[in-house]
Amino acid sequence: MHTLIDIKQTDEAHVIAEACRVLAAGGLLIFPTETTYGAGVDATNQEAVNKLLSYKSRREGKPLSIAVTDQEMAAKYVEITDSARRLYERFLPGPVTVVSRSKGTVADGVASEYGTLGVRIPAYPLILKIVAAYGKPITATSANGSGEKRPYTIQDIFDGLSEKQKSLVDFVLDAGELPKNPPSTVIDTTLETPVVFRQGNVAVEGATDAATARYTTRSEAETQEVAQRIMLQHWEDLKERGLFIALHGSLGAGKTVFVKGIAQFLGIKETLTSPTYVFMQQYAFNRHNVEGRLHHLDIWRLEKPELIHQLGIEELLGPREVVAIEWSSLADTDLQNMIKKHNVKYIDIHLTDQKDTHLIEVKATD
Repeated sequence: MHTLIDIKQTDEAHVIAEACRVLAAGGLLIFPTETTYGAGVDATNQEAVNKLLSYKSRREGKPLSIAVTDQEMAAKYVEITDSARRLYERFLPGPVTVVSRSKGTVADGVASEYGTLGVRIPAYPLILKIVAAYGKPITATSANGSGEKRPYTIQDIFDGLSEKQKSLVDFVLDAGELPKNPPSTVIDTTLETPVVFRQGNVAVEGATDAATARYTTRSEAETQEVAQRIMLQHWEDLKERGLFIALHGSLGAGKTVFVKGIAQFLGIKETLTSPTYVFMQQYAFNRHNVEGRLHHLDIWRLEKPELIHQLGIEELLGPREVVAIEWSSLADTDLQNMIKKHNVKYIDIHLTDQKDTHLIEVKATD
């Protein structure tokens, strides 16, 4: 049975002391922020994090994020790049989550599978005081059950929880109904160009939106990592609708390298080779019990656009199918008609070789 404290009617020092006691004991705390109610445990305590993950499953690849008091504390847990530092100085404390490379000093399950970790410095004085008194970061994920409404009241939270989830809550800091602000803006600073993955009230100048992003990479490994991140963004689309990925760029721009990143994400162990002389290579995948196929095509040698139909591409479109085509612009009209007919997710990728770097421009449309 959890303990609930009305923070408006309770001495602040007592609230802070009790919150620290619960956190030290591995407990799960529900607390208010300037956006929504959050769910917090000691982010360095593995048992506590396991408890939180039982309470609220984290979507694959998405870090839980942690609340810290300032940039100095954040630097103990993440690598702060120049772009991240500018965000800290301009927007924090405030409703912004800055995603950086984790230093591996939090419990397993807090950082993403790609080693990234979101950091919040809430503009909510009580929470900053609790974190300061505790001396360690606490998780800062929203307190609602997965898929439930945004939690602006304690009732919002508990209405959407199972009895098992309710039993995992140890301590509730009730601030009444919070203003209906959107969640924080989430911005990834781990690549050269910051990318906004969720837009909140704060607009970050100079950043690119994930749906129309621009990435600069300096190696094949970085290009493949970008491909994996894009696939992660569209994992649900892949399962429900299927993906069509159009790849544009001159010879040597990195189109096949990009598809290798797709294959890595899907867990394909076979060596992926360019299909230039055979038109199409196909690979089965099984990722987290989702079975499907990656179809890698290169239509550079296609003599006439209408011959695209002889490749049977339309039969490949659908849920759990990834169709990645190099030089797709050579048969764009026919391919676009197929895409619209079968309602697959369309992702346009332009790759440009810039001497020591590659520019990757992404546009995802329905």
